Amino acid sequence: MKTKAIYLFLFFLLMNILKCCDTPPVRHSNDYPIGPVDFTRVKLQEGFWKDWVETVHDATIPFAFQKCEETGRIDNFIFAAGIKEGKFQGNFGFNDSDLYKIMEGAAYALMIQEDPDLEAYLDTLVYYVSEAQEEDGYLYTAWTLKANEYIDFQCCTYSDQGRWIETPNSSHEFYNVGHMYEAAVAHYLATGSRAFLDVAVKNANLIYDVCITQGNRYVPGHQEIEIGLVKLYRVTGDERYLQLAKHLLDIRADVLDVEYSQAHLPVTEQSEAVGHAVRANYMYSAMADVAALTGDSAYQEAIGFIWDNVVQKKLSITGGVGASHRGEAYGENYDLPNQPYNETCAAIANVYWNHRMFLLHGDSKYMDVLERSLYNGVISGLSLDGKLFFYPNTLQHDGEAKFNMGVNGRSPWFNCSCCPSNLSRFVPSVAGYAYATCGSDIYVNLFMNSELSVEADGGELIISQHSAYPWEGNIQLDFMNERAVKADLHIRIPGWALNTPVPSDLFRFVDNQESQPLLKVNGKEVEIETEKGYAVLHGRWKRGDRISLELPMEGRMIEAHEKVSAKKGLLAVQYGPLVYCAEETDNDTDVLEAMVNRDSRFEAHFNTGLLEGVNVLEGEGLKLVPYYAWANREVGKMNVWFKQ
Repeated sequence: MKTKAIYLFLFFLLMNILKCCDTPPVRHSNDYPIGPVDFTRVKLQEGFWKDWVETVHDATIPFAFQKCEETGRIDNFIFAAGIKEGKFQGNFGFNDSDLYKIMEGAAYALMIQEDPDLEAYLDTLVYYVSEAQEEDGYLYTAWTLKANEYIDFQCCTYSDQGRWIETPNSSHEFYNVGHMYEAAVAHYLATGSRAFLDVAVKNANLIYDVCITQGNRYVPGHQEIEIGLVKLYRVTGDERYLQLAKHLLDIRADVLDVEYSQAHLPVTEQSEAVGHAVRANYMYSAMADVAALTGDSAYQEAIGFIWDNVVQKKLSITGGVGASHRGEAYGENYDLPNQPYNETCAAIANVYWNHRMFLLHGDSKYMDVLERSLYNGVISGLSLDGKLFFYPNTLQHDGEAKFNMGVNGRSPWFNCSCCPSNLSRFVPSVAGYAYATCGSDIYVNLFMNSELSVEADGGELIISQHSAYPWEGNIQLDFMNERAVKADLHIRIPGWALNTPVPSDLFRFVDNQESQPLLKVNGKEVEIETEKGYAVLHGRWKRGDRISLELPMEGRMIEAHEKVSAKKGLLAVQYGPLVYCAEETDNDTDVLEAMVNRDSRFEAHFNTGLLEGVNVLEGEGLKLVPYYAWANREVGKMNVWFKQ
């Protein structure tokens, strides 16, 4: 124990030294045509998203770390490191990944605000992880602790045959370390320390040697390592990591040959979203990265076909994906039940994928889908206090079914807790989806009360966005830079504001929109002529200039495509970007039997005392609240799709 204490002291001393002598991330010439504005350049102001980010910092991340302590997820690293003696805790080999994701979220939180206690705690965890790593770089606590010898795993542990035996439902070794790479890169960018990054690099070098140098044909059953490898490539400039990511994608059909893990065809020959939805969307995200960084047009073409399939035939009204309970998977075309699975992780992955599609093509239709998933399918997974979670996200509940992994309502944790840990890392970086640049082109994609500083070709632009979105449709962009800077502003006009709820015929509004978007520059109305869904304004911008956008916020009635049999004769209600639902606690009538008309009118009013402040819709004898906020009070019946 004395020796371990000395090692711990030297480790932290080295970390502090390394923080002072690092180089910035490597920049690459081949990349996405459009670059996102990093969330660290976007300062959220009081309002909707700042509240969510602060909730995750103050409540979700500490709570998730606490649950990792209670459930042995952290002990597994301590035991594997030999710091203490113990056996593997839990029933899943992929439990390592939960800790990695929360560590990633903690690193993002540190980039937003200083938190010495959180940073110190994170440093301790990095030490445990580094000590658990085996001498050659291998890192998987279930294998190191030989868990199969005493645990009857439900799935996903190591194989008795040895390391790297990945099948559609086995060890998740590559999946785990993919999340570790992402966390290590985030920690490096947040602290300047290479302590965690060096662990990731050592592991990636081992896997490169095993898969490329030695020629072993191993691939991940659950995709994720490919995304992590690309992030390692970006920060180190080591081409091997990009090569390995593409290699693992290129050969997966040769190794696995199963639809569940998107290995039924070579990735470039796939045109339909199939199988486990999280695995799928992680893979499509990685394919977009590889397409951007290598120029592989076949990759880009394939994910284009797959995206069309999802948006035209497999997307829930909330932006959720993976409607099938069997295998947490994409179902058949137009198979969109009223009690879908729609895993929270799948919605998060859908945001990742659609953001990358936008960066490739600069089309607002991808941001339309991203926004729908973000406001409805993602944050629905997290309670308003940040400590309760949904794994699946149903659109109809009878008030009694234990649909949430055996719980009727929200749960404080799960045996498989991929969703709570994923929310821990996603929300802190949400501001990174709001803006993007391409030379002198500045994209305003999402509406958040925020300030940002961004470089255009002509110099620095400082923009202050004022918005009470999603409760109000008035958005104001004030320029704060003293020197005039030439730039083309691309301001997204959401599809829902132009009478198109999704960029396909899968859903459509059935009522009439009373007003249209209104755009002004310095108080003067300008005609909105969109290019790929954006209103483009050319000019030289300086302090005192103001762009104002007014979006029509109305309660709108939506119906599904006639081929969606589960939705025949049913209508949903949307206000701005938000899908609404009826909860039993607000209504005297049975919300599962409630009826509305195609021309029903719902009036909105903001209730500061309800659900931490929301717009409530009232009409047709119903009181509706935003879908994302349901089950934050007593659990009862809930419905999104109403009978006509």
